[in-house]
Amino acid sequence: MKPAFYNGHDGSKSMFSGERVLIWTGLAGLVLAAFMAVYMTLYGSRVLPEGNVESAFSFNAALGVFILSIAAILPLAGMGSRPRKVFRWLLAFTAGAAYLLESVQHLRGINPRFTQAGSAVDHIAGITFGLDSMLLIVLIVWLAAAFFRKSVLAERPLVILGIRYGFLSTMAAVAAGIGMIVLQSRFTGSSGNLIVLHGLGFHAVQTLPLLGWLLEKSDDAQSRKVMLVHAGSLGWMLAVAGIGFQTASGMSVAELSPWTLTAAAGMLVWLLALGTALRKSVTVTWRVRPEAPKL
Repeated sequence: MKPAFYNGHDGSKSMFSGERVLIWTGLAGLVLAAFMAVYMTLYGSRVLPEGNVESAFSFNAALGVFILSIAAILPLAGMGSRPRKVFRWLLAFTAGAAYLLESVQHLRGINPRFTQAGSAVDHIAGITFGLDSMLLIVLIVWLAAAFFRKSVLAERPLVILGIRYGFLSTMAAVAAGIGMIVLQSRFTGSSGNLIVLHGLGFHAVQTLPLLGWLLEKSDDAQSRKVMLVHAGSLGWMLAVAGIGFQTASGMSVAELSPWTLTAAAGMLVWLLALGTALRKSVTVTWRVRPEAPKL
C-alpha cells in the first residue's frame, strides 16, 4: 500500500513516513483541545482566579496541528537516523510538557506563564514553561537549518521551497514568542496582541508547503510552478510583516491602517496562489482518473 501523501517518491521521502511518535503527539494535542471544548460547554471558560480554558483549548489545538505539520515534513529534511531520532523525541517531550503545563494550570485557575495569584511552585512552573518554549525555538531553528542545505532541494523542490518560506515566516512567530517572554505579556501598546503574529507565523509551516504539494501534481512547466510557490509564499510573508508592524505599533489587527491593508493584500496574493494551485491539481487528477470498471 502506498503511504499517505505519496507522490511517486520512495518511502523515506513521503510525508509522515516513520513519524508515528510525532503523529500521536500531535493528535494528543487535538484530543486535549476537544476535552477543553467539552469543559467550556459544561462549565464555561473562566476558572478563578486566573484560569482561562479557552486559552488552553486554542493552545493545545494550535500546538497539536504544528506537531502534525512537523511530522509531515521531517522525513524530507535529510537528517541522519540518529539526529532525526534525537530531534523527534526532544520535540515530543517539549510538546508533552507544554500540553501538561498549559492544561493543568488553566484548569487549576492559574495563568501558566505570568501568574499573579499562584504560589512559589506556580512561579517555578511558569519559568519551566518559558524554558520549554526556548527549547522548542532551538528545535525549530535546528530543523529550519536542515531544510536550507542545498542537497535537500533536489528530491522535492516545490515542497521544500514552500517549507523554506514557511520557516522564514516562523522566525516572526519565534520573535513574537520571545517578545511575550521578555514582556511577561502578550500585549503591546494600547491594543496590540503578539499572539496574532505568533499564530500567523507558525501557520506558514502548513500553508506554504501546501502550495508546493498541490503543484507537484500539476503538469505545468516547472518554472511556472516555482514562480507560483514564490508568489504565494511572498504574499504570506507580506501579511506576516504587515501584522508585525501593526502589533509593534501597539494597534489591534482589527484597526484599519496601512499595515493591515498590506497584510490583507499579502493574504489575497496567497489565496489566489492557493486557488490556482488547487485548480491545477484537481484538473490533472480528473484528467488522469481511471475509468470505472464496466459492470
